[in-house]
Amino acid sequence: MAEQNQDFESTMSRLETLVAQMESGELTLEQSVEVFEEGVKLSKQAQAALAAAEQKVKLLMESNGELTLEPFTGGDQE
Repeated sequence: MAEQNQDFESTMSRLETLVAQMESGELTLEQSVEVFEEGVKLSKQAQAALAAAEQKVKLLMESNGELTLEPFTGGDQE
């Protein structure tokens, strides 16, 4: 889970960098398109990571005063 968290943090950090680059106005049109395309891909990865984390939280159930985590057999993962 720590690696997954680091991946999410790295993704968010890279997204922030890309946004700053685009907001600077110093990129050419071609560079802007490339940065935007990378940003879209990273955004989808971050959304998938958040959805997986949300599903794990939903599966966390209280049973006899103890929290238990049920295995998740999720849908499609790209």
